[in-house]
Amino acid sequence: MASAKNRLFEQFADLARVLGHAHRLELLEHASQGERSVERLAQLTGLSLANASQHLQHLRRGGFVQSRRVGNRVLYRLGDGPILELLSALRCYAEHSQSEVREIVTDYFDRLDRLEPVSREELLDRLEDGSITLLDVRPEDEFALGHLPGALNLPFDELERRLSELPPNQEIVAYCRGPYCVLSFEAVALLRTKGYRIRRLEDGFPEWKAAGLQVDVTA
Repeated sequence: MASAKNRLFEQFADLARVLGHAHRLELLEHASQGERSVERLAQLTGLSLANASQHLQHLRRGGFVQSRRVGNRVLYRLGDGPILELLSALRCYAEHSQSEVREIVTDYFDRLDRLEPVSREELLDRLEDGSITLLDVRPEDEFALGHLPGALNLPFDELERRLSELPPNQEIVAYCRGPYCVLSFEAVALLRTKGYRIRRLEDGFPEWKAAGLQVDVTA
């Protein structure tokens, strides 16, 4: 009979296997923004509806997401527990141990933005003294589900044609879905070419919410 220790390790291994697919990690990133339908999650990840549903069912069985049915729709949200902390630890370990991960960060993300990002602590101070404009570059539906207090929502694909909505003489701090959300990196690169002073927040909306900081909802 397997020992209690072996049974525990089997449970740990089962959970690790659930996370062992890139599509599932991406689905978790989107689910962490707020409750979404299967259809919307499939659209955001570029998966077929059947494929997205299958991956979400694996994640649900592992407790990484929860679901509820509303009429004919199934809605998914992030599960309970330190899931974001687990994903952050996975990211940190990958950066530490995998040269290919470091090369991707250097070749793509650092090329777009080499400046030190803004920490949560600095952002809180800057928001209090009113010295920055906080820019959320996620799609409008994600912003409505939850956003940082006082943030201005200019989705990245609308940003260039809505530049007049940004104050020209105030520093901007941009954020989106997480530390490696491409949207905020590309927003920073674009706005710097237009002469704006802009930096990124060190992480994204889910990490802010998980830290117990204030969140505004407009949905």
